[in-house]
Amino acid sequence: MGPGDKVRYVAIGDSHTEGVGDGDDVLGVRGWADRLAEKMAATGARVEYANLAIRGRLSARVRAEQLEPALALEPTVATVFAGVNDVIRSGYDADAVIGDLEAMFAALTGAGARVATLTFPDIARVAPLARPLVPRVLDFNERIRAAADRHGVVVADVAKHEISTDRRLWATDRLHCTPLGHARIAGALASALELPGADGSWADPLPAMPRPGALLTVADEVRWLGTFLGPWVMRRLRGRSSGDGRTAKRPALMPVEVG
Repeated sequence: MGPGDKVRYVAIGDSHTEGVGDGDDVLGVRGWADRLAEKMAATGARVEYANLAIRGRLSARVRAEQLEPALALEPTVATVFAGVNDVIRSGYDADAVIGDLEAMFAALTGAGARVATLTFPDIARVAPLARPLVPRVLDFNERIRAAADRHGVVVADVAKHEISTDRRLWATDRLHCTPLGHARIAGALASALELPGADGSWADPLPAMPRPGALLTVADEVRWLGTFLGPWVMRRLRGRSSGDGRTAKRPALMPVEVG
């Protein structure tokens, strides 16, 4: 990828790909996919970019709703990241979720796209109360690596790097990234895709911070329970999703401007 190359980049997935945590719903969210598209354009390539991701989507809905529109855009590059919403639910079916992801890998690579995906960090180091989910996350990552290998999909293996669980990369809901986190993920994908000028600096550690005391840690966990986990559980019980009524923020390929 470089000066003069024509790139059609299509991103599919859920809230992480949509960009939740990087911006807001008034001025709009940005996210790592937007940032990655800008990195592609910075190489001098002529980049067109679409983002079909919608927050709250499970892997089956990403496959059912986004795959065919993505293929219709004839991407030369695609990113696929979904399944985290499945992993954190009680009815999680690992075989079904990985089956959805692998079907998307197969379809996009079969259409000639260069496809990239991500692993998910150790959730217990971001949200300690989610520690029971760690075996699922570790298994999910291993399955993603294996499925990607079968289809020649590039993996930005962020889970293997200490920086991935630095709290400064995570929003207060502990499920989505801050702007800094989205920027680091974009750097990881740029490096995995071997974009000109990309390197491993995305994984560099941030300056050390004082460790919070026990009381502050407990208060933080209680606040998270009441502010984020409780409302999330209530939406599940009511059969609602954060993505209800939403559409993709960038459903058509549009040029990416640099600077």
